[in-house]
Amino acid sequence: MTKLAFIGAGSTIFMKNIVGDMLHFEPLRDAEIALMDIDDKRLGESASVARKMIATMGTGASVTTHTDQRAALEGADFVVTAFQIGGYDPATITDFELPKTYGLRQTIADTLGVGGIMRGVRTVPHLWKVAEDMLAVCPDATLLQYVNPMAINTWALAERYPQLKQVGLCHSVQNTVEELAHDLDIDKQSIRYRVAGVNHVAFFLKLEDAQGSLYPRLIDGYRQGRLPKGPLLMPRCPNKVRYEVMDQLGYFCTESSEHLAEYVPWFIKEGRHDLIEQFGIPLDEYPKRCIEQQADWARQAATLDSQAGIEVKKSHEFAAEFMNAMVTNKPYTIYGNLPNRGQMPQLPAGAAVEVPCLVDANGIQPSVVDDVPPQLIALMRSQINVQELVVRALVDEEPEHIYHAAMMDPHTAAELDLRQIRSLIDDLRAAHGDWLPGWARMARAA
Repeated sequence: MTKLAFIGAGSTIFMKNIVGDMLHFEPLRDAEIALMDIDDKRLGESASVARKMIATMGTGASVTTHTDQRAALEGADFVVTAFQIGGYDPATITDFELPKTYGLRQTIADTLGVGGIMRGVRTVPHLWKVAEDMLAVCPDATLLQYVNPMAINTWALAERYPQLKQVGLCHSVQNTVEELAHDLDIDKQSIRYRVAGVNHVAFFLKLEDAQGSLYPRLIDGYRQGRLPKGPLLMPRCPNKVRYEVMDQLGYFCTESSEHLAEYVPWFIKEGRHDLIEQFGIPLDEYPKRCIEQQADWARQAATLDSQAGIEVKKSHEFAAEFMNAMVTNKPYTIYGNLPNRGQMPQLPAGAAVEVPCLVDANGIQPSVVDDVPPQLIALMRSQINVQELVVRALVDEEPEHIYHAAMMDPHTAAELDLRQIRSLIDDLRAAHGDWLPGWARMARAA
């Protein structure tokens, strides 16, 4: 019997997707599912939803609940992580509001930029604790890591626990294929593609259907103003940033325009309201959306909890496909984030890179991608510079590297000078306080 341990299972809607997907696969239908969260109420809601899905599907799966992480992990074959250290309040609020006082505005603040840097410093120590517990009670299990900042987390896990079986999973590629099919009014199943890069800044190196490359249609549609169409998955952002980057660099990025706008120095500039308006960049909307999402998720969870049966639709997440491929030895291709061990020789060794990966009973086998155009490699390196310095800060317990990471961040460096960056990181370290590991906290005045 397969056992899944879900760490952060109070994320009821995401748990519903992953566990619901498992129930569609015959070898996983009778799995033992251990749900773990520190919030008893949300944990109970998630367990109720999981059990109702199992009843609807008529499977023999079982659900246990845990507030103790190691107990949940005992004997697991697979581990999913989905948590946010510090939560929306106070951590996300702090990561938005303090930079704004310096004139530094963000869109999501969870992957790169000062928000992504601080989230990485908060998050990795707990992922290391997950890894430590896994190696103690389920050393052969595979960690399916869904937490942002994905690249920083994946890299740091490999640095401290190289023996851990792990992969970072994201839905950027699947979402983008769906959006491009929507824009071109074609069946997404007809699209053939090959993607490589770093998480959220990977690019479609091949993008075609039976008629040939889709790039001429995308570029022509953008230049003539027909594309992008109205938003499909990100209703507050019209997706123009990615089209503009494609028009200039020649390739389409895997992550949303809202995300990409804050990874680069070209779109969010103090006093350039024309750029914000032209490209439809939703500055400072993410915190408001967090509040709305939390309320919406609570309503959904309550509705699901009150239903006798729950419809179980399959999502496009990779986790259940991954588990089924390993259990059955039936190969499946995912896009996985792994330390660079030569699969992207144009990028630094050790950096977390995202490439096609074959999964079967042998585990994760990444493809080698060595033909990325130099302009894309240059952009990816600008992200890796920041990621590497955050990882070095964490591994070496060196606070100065937090400042260095922010100084190298493309958007931050385009807006603030060196002393402003140092002052801002001082303020962020002080404000996050005990959410940070001890070495990263600001010393309190005597």
